[in-house]
Amino acid sequence: MKLFLVAMVLVVFCSWTIGFENQIKNASWLIGTWENKTSRGSIYETWAKVNDHEFLAKSYALKEKDTMVFEQIRLVQEAGKLFYIPTVKNQNGGLPVRFALKTMNDTILVFENPQHDFPQVISYAKIDRDHLIAEISGVKNGQQRKQTFPMQRIR
Repeated sequence: MKLFLVAMVLVVFCSWTIGFENQIKNASWLIGTWENKTSRGSIYETWAKVNDHEFLAKSYALKEKDTMVFEQIRLVQEAGKLFYIPTVKNQNGGLPVRFALKTMNDTILVFENPQHDFPQVISYAKIDRDHLIAEISGVKNGQQRKQTFPMQRIR
């Protein structure tokens, strides 16, 4: 009987662990280079897999031959939780800010940090293999705000 209980606990634990590890795997549709065309030029976001527990991204613009990086992003699986951790140039004293996964399915990722000034929510919605919409939202100066960034895969 004890052996049976130990076996059942191991099966449940392994299933639970695999489910958490799949959180980052389920976000693999982000990997690649995405372009957001604006009236002032294009902004890019490039995602790469570092390992089974971390993806790394950067947001940048190209100005002639120079790359101007705005933001570094880590998507990290830690202790069974998924975190979106951006470090934005000239914000938060250059320190990273953690947003915890709030909602995830095959086409949506929503991260939240209610204590952050703005945004409090960062989301990605996969439209199809080559299109997504990134969005930042929350309260700023007492008003609800939202910025939407339609993006197309270029690589």
